[in-house]
Amino acid sequence: MLASAPALAATGQEETTRTSVLLDSGWRFHRGDPRGVDGRLDYDVRPVVERSADGRVADARPDEAVRVQADRAVLKPWVLPTANRFIADPAQRHRRPAREPDVGDVPFLRADFDDSGWQPVTLPHDWAIAGPFIADGPYGGMGRLPSWGIGWYRRSLDIPAQDQGRRVYLDIDGAMSYATVWLNGRLVGGWPYGYNSWRVDLTPYVEFGARNQLAIRLDNPPESARWYPGGGLYRDVRLTTTAPVHVAQWGTTVTTPEVSERSATVHLAVEVDNTTGAPVQVQVETEFFELDAQGRPQGEAVARIPAVGFDIVAGGSTKATSRAQIASPRLWGPPPTQQPNLYLAVTTVRRGGRVVDRVETRFGIRDVQWDPDRGVIVNGEHIVLNGVNQHHDLGALGAAFNRRAAQRQLEILRDMGVNAIRMAHNPPDPQLLELTDRMGFLVIDEVFDSWEKKKTPLDFHLVFPEWHEADLRAMLRRDRNHPSVILWSVGNEVGEQYDGEEGAAIGRRLVQIVREEDPTRPATASMNWAKADMPFPAEFDVINLNYQGEGIRQEPEFEGTERIRTPPSYPAFRAAFPDKVIFGSETASSLSTRGTYLFPVTPLQSAPVRDHNGGGDSARQLVSAYELYAVDFGSSADKVFATLDRHPYVAGEFVWNGFDYLGEPTPYYSARSSYSGLIDLAGFPKDRFYLYQARWRPDLPMAHILPHWNWPGREGEVTPVHVFTSGDEAELFLNGVSQGRKKKGPYQYRLRWDEVVYEPGELHVRVWRGGREWTEARVQTTGAPARLALEADRTAIGNDGRDLSFITLRVLDAQGRAIRNADSLVRFEIEGPATLVATDNGDPRDLTAFPSPERRAFSGMALAIVRAVPGQSGTVRVVARSEGLEPATVELRVGDDGEPR
Repeated sequence: MLASAPALAATGQEETTRTSVLLDSGWRFHRGDPRGVDGRLDYDVRPVVERSADGRVADARPDEAVRVQADRAVLKPWVLPTANRFIADPAQRHRRPAREPDVGDVPFLRADFDDSGWQPVTLPHDWAIAGPFIADGPYGGMGRLPSWGIGWYRRSLDIPAQDQGRRVYLDIDGAMSYATVWLNGRLVGGWPYGYNSWRVDLTPYVEFGARNQLAIRLDNPPESARWYPGGGLYRDVRLTTTAPVHVAQWGTTVTTPEVSERSATVHLAVEVDNTTGAPVQVQVETEFFELDAQGRPQGEAVARIPAVGFDIVAGGSTKATSRAQIASPRLWGPPPTQQPNLYLAVTTVRRGGRVVDRVETRFGIRDVQWDPDRGVIVNGEHIVLNGVNQHHDLGALGAAFNRRAAQRQLEILRDMGVNAIRMAHNPPDPQLLELTDRMGFLVIDEVFDSWEKKKTPLDFHLVFPEWHEADLRAMLRRDRNHPSVILWSVGNEVGEQYDGEEGAAIGRRLVQIVREEDPTRPATASMNWAKADMPFPAEFDVINLNYQGEGIRQEPEFEGTERIRTPPSYPAFRAAFPDKVIFGSETASSLSTRGTYLFPVTPLQSAPVRDHNGGGDSARQLVSAYELYAVDFGSSADKVFATLDRHPYVAGEFVWNGFDYLGEPTPYYSARSSYSGLIDLAGFPKDRFYLYQARWRPDLPMAHILPHWNWPGREGEVTPVHVFTSGDEAELFLNGVSQGRKKKGPYQYRLRWDEVVYEPGELHVRVWRGGREWTEARVQTTGAPARLALEADRTAIGNDGRDLSFITLRVLDAQGRAIRNADSLVRFEIEGPATLVATDNGDPRDLTAFPSPERRAFSGMALAIVRAVPGQSGTVRVVARSEGLEPATVELRVGDDGEPR
C-alpha cells in the first residue's frame, strides 16, 4: 500500500484487500521420508540410474522400459492440475481425481506429529550448502555437495475465522524440486521444476479460526543438473489472502508501445478472477506514480485510468484493457548514458462500490528496437551488449537467495563495465529482476536447459512433455513487466538442435507460446551446434550463438582429431539471416585460478588448457591466470574481442561467465566449482576482470599488471609481464630499467613483455592514450607475512536477518603491502549481535565447509560473510587471527536503520 500517496485514499467503504505475509520463520526441516512410505509419495516413476565400477553414470535400463513399470500409485494426477492456469487449451487441462491419493498413514502430515526434534530453519534455505563436501566420487558436476534426496518442511498456519469466505494461497518463488504441498494431511498440489515460481490454492483445505498444519515435501533427484542446483525451499514463500473477487496471479500486464520525449502511451491489461458461484460486476481503475531511486513513490499520480466496469461469470475470469498517456516520461535505460527510471501502477478493484483488491505493478517506460546491422537500440541509443552469464548460486551462500548478496554481485559486475545479464539457464529469483530493473541491466530471461532430450539422466526432460507449457507461461507472466528483460530464451544448447525439422517444431511451439503471452519482445534459443543452413535457427527471432562465432577447436592441436570442430560462424549466419540480430550468447569460457601463474606462457592469442603449454597443472588442479587459456571449445577474451571487432554487425557478447559457480568444475572434475568466471566464487576479481574493464570502460584510466612479483627461486628466469589497460601505449620498467615501450596494434587487447627476466623489486608501467599520459601502475616484491587487514563492503547493516556484510581479508607484509601469493591459515571471530554465515577464499579446490570459521587465505585473500542477529542492535567486532601475524579488526553497526539496499 502507498499510504504516503494522498491520491490513493479510499473514496468508498473498503473491505479488507489482499494481504501477503512472508513465511520465513517458524519452519522445521527434516531429511528423508518416514519409514514405510515405500514410494507412495513419489511424483512419478523415474528411470533407474546406476553407476559402473569407475563411478560413471549409466542408465540401468532404457528409459521407456523403466517408466512403464508404474505398477504402484504416484502423485502426478493430483499435482498436474496445479498447472491448469497456464494451459491455454481447456481440453488439455488436468482434472483432479475424485478420490484422494492413497499414501497411507504418513506421520509427517499429521498435526499431532512431534517435529520438535527437527532442525529449525529460516527461509530461504538451502539444505546442502553447509556440506560437508564430498571429496571422492562422481559428484563434481553438482558441486560435491549433497543436494539430492528428500526433504520435509513443516510449520503451522493460524488463519483467523474472519477470513472465512476469502481465498488463501501459498506462493512459492522456487523449491528444489518435485515439490508437493500438503495442508491438514491433504495433498493440495505441487510443481516439479525447481526454478519456477508457482501458487497453490489452500482454500478448500483450510480450517478457518484454527491451527492448520502445512507440510511441503521435496524430492531432488541425483543426476538432475549439470551444475549445483541447491536443495530445499531456497526462495521466498508467502501466504496471500484475497477477497473472492481479485486480480489474478501475475494478472497485470503493462506495455509501452509508443514512447517519445514528450509522451508515452501505456497499455494496461488487468485480469480479474471471480471465485464465487455467481456472476459479478466490477470496476477497475489505475493510477500511475513515479518512483525514486529507492523504489518509493513520489508526488501525486502522473496519470490515471478511470474506472472501467465489466461483468465476470461465476467461477470465471475477465481481462480488461485500457491505456493512459504519461507526459514527459522519465525513461528506463542502462547506465551510464541512461537512467533506470521506474514507475508504479496502482490498480484498484471495486465490487458494489467497495474496494475488494488493490495491486501494485512496477514497470519502466522504454523503447527497445532490434536492428540487424547495429544490434540493440534502447531509447534511440545503440547499446553494445557487454554481457555475462550468471548461474543462480551465490557462492558460499549456495542457492538460498539473498538480495544483498545478489546486489553485491551486480555491483562488482557493473564496476567491470557489464550492462547485460543472461540468466543461465533457468528463471531467476524474482528479486534478482527487481535489482536489474533498479540498477539498469539488460536481461535475457531463460527458461530451460533441456527439452525432451536429456543432458543428465534425471533432468527436466522427464517432465518436459507435460510441463513445458505451464513452466514457460508461468515465467513469462511473472517477468513480463520487468523493463530490464529485453529477450526471452526458451532453451540452451538443447539436444533438439541435432534433430532437423523435428527439433525445430518444438522450438516453433515454444516461440508461439512466447508470442501469445508477450508479443512485445523477441524469442530465441542458444545454439552451440546448429548451423545456419539447418531448420532450427530459422524458428527464432534473434540468433544466439554459443562459441560458434569465434569458431570451435580451431587451434592446430585439434587438427586430425575426432572432436567437433566448427569454423567461425558469424558470417554464415549473417548471410542466412540478414534481417535478424546476431550476438554471442556464450563467448570465451576462458579458465583461470585467481592469482596463479604457470610457466611457460603460450605465445598464442588463445590456447587450450594443457600442462605442457603452461595452461594448467593437473596435479595441483590449477589453471594459469595469464588469461590466455580456455576450455577446448572456447577462446580467450583476446580472440573473442578480435572476432567481434571484425564483425561489427554482431550486437555484443555474454561471456561465460561472470562469477565462478558451484559445480561443473572444468577442467578438473574433483574441484568444487568452475574456473571460468571473471570473478571467483568469493567475489574477488581475477586478472581477466581488468581485461574486460579495459574494453568495456574505455574512458576509465586504468592499468593492471600481471603477474605478482614474488618469485623466489626464479631469479634470472624469463617471467613474462602483461598489462591490461584502457590506454593504447605503455612503457614497462623493472627496478627503473625500461623493458621497452609498446603500442597496441590492430586486434591487440593487451601489452606483452614476454622476455622480462625476473629479479626482485618493482614493476612500474606508464600508460599513454592518444599520445597523452593516461595512468600508471606498480607491482612490488613484498616481504614476509606480518599482519592481517579487514575491509567490510558495508559497515552498517540492517537487523532483519537477511542483510549482510561481506568482509575481505588480506595478508600484508610489514610495510602494509598486500601479499598476492600468501596462504596463511586464518580464523574469524565475532563479538556482538551478529553471526558468521560463511567463509570462502575463491579457491575452487578448497573443500573446507563454508560455515567454517577457519579458512586458509588463497592468493593472499579470504572472505567472511556476517549477518546481524534478527531484531538486535549494537556494535559488532569481527576479528581475524593467524598464528604469528598481527590480527585485524573491523567494526560494524547493526540495527533497523542499516544502509539502504
